[in-house]
Amino acid sequence: MQETETIQGRRISGLDIAQIRELIESNPQWSRWRVSRALAQNWQWHAASGQLKDMAARTLLLKLHERGLIRLPERRRTPVARRPDPGPDLFECVPPAPVVASLSALRPLQIQVVGPKDADYRRFQSYLRQHHYLGHRGPVGENLAYLIRSRAGVDLACLLFGAAAWQCAGRDRWIGWSAEQRAQGLPWIANNSRFLILPSVVVPHLASHLLSQIAQRIAQDWQKRYGHPLHLLETFVQSDRFRGTCYQAANWIHVGQTTGRTRQNQRHRDNAVHAPVKDIYLYALTTDVRHHLCR
Repeated sequence: MQETETIQGRRISGLDIAQIRELIESNPQWSRWRVSRALAQNWQWHAASGQLKDMAARTLLLKLHERGLIRLPERRRTPVARRPDPGPDLFECVPPAPVVASLSALRPLQIQVVGPKDADYRRFQSYLRQHHYLGHRGPVGENLAYLIRSRAGVDLACLLFGAAAWQCAGRDRWIGWSAEQRAQGLPWIANNSRFLILPSVVVPHLASHLLSQIAQRIAQDWQKRYGHPLHLLETFVQSDRFRGTCYQAANWIHVGQTTGRTRQNQRHRDNAVHAPVKDIYLYALTTDVRHHLCR
């Protein structure tokens, strides 16, 4: 290992490795879960919301273990596989009512933040699973889900924002930050990972209007749920499917394209499966966004 190296957003030194080894060797009865939690507590490793980052510590430990730098305790149970798509549900049996109208006829729109404890969250998930070309298996980490209805209460669209991409050359050049600044600043960026106008809805300018409406409120919504602000939004538009017109109309900035390589491609180049090339769009939520992200 190099003298210092950034792993899971932290600068890890040889001394850190020695301390982790000592923690494991001094507590041979501990599980991997307990080791990762103790490590996060020892380092006072917290998210901006104040939540202990024990899962980040677990991932860091696994990476060190895979590199042969530490030796973790044996697994005590097999990792739980991610649940498969649950398949059709009651909402999928009832097609949404067709909506062909002008935007003015539907306003003011009802924009609702929905979460797992809300009755409408299952409806939101069902729409994405059934109608979005990428499907939906549930977000990981900090996220906000929006369900949009007309003033009469008719479902129109779904938007999902979650964790920013760890690395994105076009975005990172636009911001101008270092690797260390990126590791610290990523929680202040949200990724628009899903955007669905229901297929039964034909309303000119609805998509760009929604992007503008969400941009005006998402920082406050994020602050309310997670206790920290947002300064930048990002999204990736698959260029062989979409033109990104609604993002352009909503004043998002095009900053380049992805390379079509995944993280796995970089590790296993001989048998790489290339991902679709995507256009990168950004939307600044604050006027001094670079100052906030690079400090």
